Amino acid sequence: MDNEKKLKIKSNLSQINKNNWEKDTLKKIAMLNIRQQQSKHRWGIFFKISSFMLIIYIIFNILYCSNNKVKIKHTALIDIKNIIQPDTYSSAERIIPALNKAFSSNNSVGIILRINSPGGTPVQASLIYDEIMRLKKIYPNKPLYAVVEEICTSGSYYIASAANKIYVNKSSIVGSIGVLMDNFGFTGLMNKLGIERRLLISGKNKGILDPFSPLDFKQKKYIEKILHDIHKQFIDSVYTGRGNRLKKVPDLFSGIFWTGSRAIELGLVDDYGTIFSVANNVLKEKKIINYTKTDNFSEKFFKKFGISIGTGLGNAILGIKNNKIQLY
Repeated sequence: MDNEKKLKIKSNLSQINKNNWEKDTLKKIAMLNIRQQQSKHRWGIFFKISSFMLIIYIIFNILYCSNNKVKIKHTALIDIKNIIQPDTYSSAERIIPALNKAFSSNNSVGIILRINSPGGTPVQASLIYDEIMRLKKIYPNKPLYAVVEEICTSGSYYIASAANKIYVNKSSIVGSIGVLMDNFGFTGLMNKLGIERRLLISGKNKGILDPFSPLDFKQKKYIEKILHDIHKQFIDSVYTGRGNRLKKVPDLFSGIFWTGSRAIELGLVDDYGTIFSVANNVLKEKKIINYTKTDNFSEKFFKKFGISIGTGLGNAILGIKNNKIQLY
């Protein structure tokens, strides 16, 4: 009897375990199904939002492009501001396409460069300058004027000198026609701290201007020669653009800068003016359209969330290692 009870109890326990296993299995299957449904729902929401954003983007670009196809006479405006170097608002990559659109437009009567920049790299400034000179030859009847608001020095003045005329405010800062390369030397500090510099190179000049090594006189003279060559290119370009309007003053190309009123006296600029006075009184067309390239909708959207679209691996500024050659 006892054995029969034990067998019956075992059979009941086995049945209970079997039922529990089936319940657990069904529960797991149900939870998996719920999770799949939730995941499918989330992805559905994501694709709906993405599709909505894509539609908005397409509509925005259609409207933006249609607004850019101006069918009335106007003055074209292009902004050059802040530092002129790669991957910035005033890089040659952004400014040159804007110049081409402004010059090629059948309805633009002329172009105004609005300048608020302390300068930048010599390559970027030269690229923009050369493009202006090229376009002026192709479109000889379409003038380009530079209007300086706060500052137009070094690289930005390099660009401005290509304009037919330059207009300023009496308190604008203009000039600084020079080239520099900034660098630091830490050899004295390293000696005090007992730090030994171990620089291994192949090629005797590979470590040129290394901040942790003593300054080599021959290398220093070589860099100064490069800076002199770039300075001469700068001066030649200014003479090409400004011609005999420039006064022969000893300090004109020394890197010093002047107020707008003094710059007029020196022939660096031509007259006082704003974008509105130049549009109204010089170009005779008060309607102003800004051709400066800006981020499109998608770029602005993604940058807002910390995602950079179409940026390079770094600012490819002309320089030797970390020693930047600048027109500041």
